[in-house]
Amino acid sequence: MLLLRSGSGVGIDVALGGLPFEETVIARASRFAFPGRVPLLTCSAEDLIVLKAFAARGRDWVDIEGIIVRQAGTLDWRYIDEQLGPLAALKEDPDILTDLARRRAELDP
Repeated sequence: MLLLRSGSGVGIDVALGGLPFEETVIARASRFAFPGRVPLLTCSAEDLIVLKAFAARGRDWVDIEGIIVRQAGTLDWRYIDEQLGPLAALKEDPDILTDLARRRAELDP
């Protein structure tokens, strides 16, 4: 993960794709044109949830909640669970799955 900051101070996380999951994230990514017609490859909402849940920092959970609300009813939860399960096991932190399930139940019933 490469942590950058834009000229206006916005944090930008760039995944370089070293793990199989990261390769999948890149394969599933789509192009998004930012102002000034700068094309950028961005990950799916599901992959962003997985990445942020794996990091499990306070701000990441706030971001995840926002994604769940904005994407309510459209997220592929099966895919999220399939990808996050092995990562949480690798990190030896099953609370990640519990925390995400609780947020899902509250925000995307």
